[in-house]
Amino acid sequence: MTIKCIAFDLDDTLWECHPVIRRAEQTFYQWLQTYYPKITQKYSEVELVEHRSAFMKAQQDKRHDLTYLRKCWMEKLADEFGYDYSLVEPGFEVFWLARNDVTFFDGTLDILESLSRRFTLGVISNGNADVNHIGVGHLFDFALSSEAAGVAKPHQDIFNQALQLANSKKKEMVYVGDDPKRDILGAHNAGLHAIWFNPALKPWPGGKNPSAVIRHLNQLEDKIRQL
Repeated sequence: MTIKCIAFDLDDTLWECHPVIRRAEQTFYQWLQTYYPKITQKYSEVELVEHRSAFMKAQQDKRHDLTYLRKCWMEKLADEFGYDYSLVEPGFEVFWLARNDVTFFDGTLDILESLSRRFTLGVISNGNADVNHIGVGHLFDFALSSEAAGVAKPHQDIFNQALQLANSKKKEMVYVGDDPKRDILGAHNAGLHAIWFNPALKPWPGGKNPSAVIRHLNQLEDKIRQL
């Protein structure tokens, strides 16, 4: 059966995630220093990130909605230091704008542009990056977040919802991602082809093997032809 749709993970598949999030957290911390200094007088930047991580990990039923969790955490911070909740929306925007200031891996935009002429392209992401805000929404026919889906990868429902958005059958869609469990096994369990973006050539950790492995997106179309 011919492949008609390619769906992508975002973080660590189209761009490197860690420096983006680190810079976004730094930007948010600097904003707190200026406008809500009691928080930064108690918590260092590292301690504040640890505080947030612990809060989010305790909310397992909402792990699919990172925006909601961050805003809830900020309400908790406001309560702790006697601030009102007016800090939440502007504080989130400061973080979110920096979180969407990404640098694509070399060649990625040209490859997506080329693929978009021949395939339906989509996004399936657990994060809260926004391809429309980033300026590449025109390259994708759909973008599905775990927040919108109500579940996070590797849950099969998010992949099934993507199939509906793409109007594709399971074997007509390829999913490309870097995470063995969330991306590759999740897509496989939903009946999709799954291509592992693995630039460091890490060993496969186990479970059903990916349909193919690539180190760079310029290898993707050749691998799709071989499926």
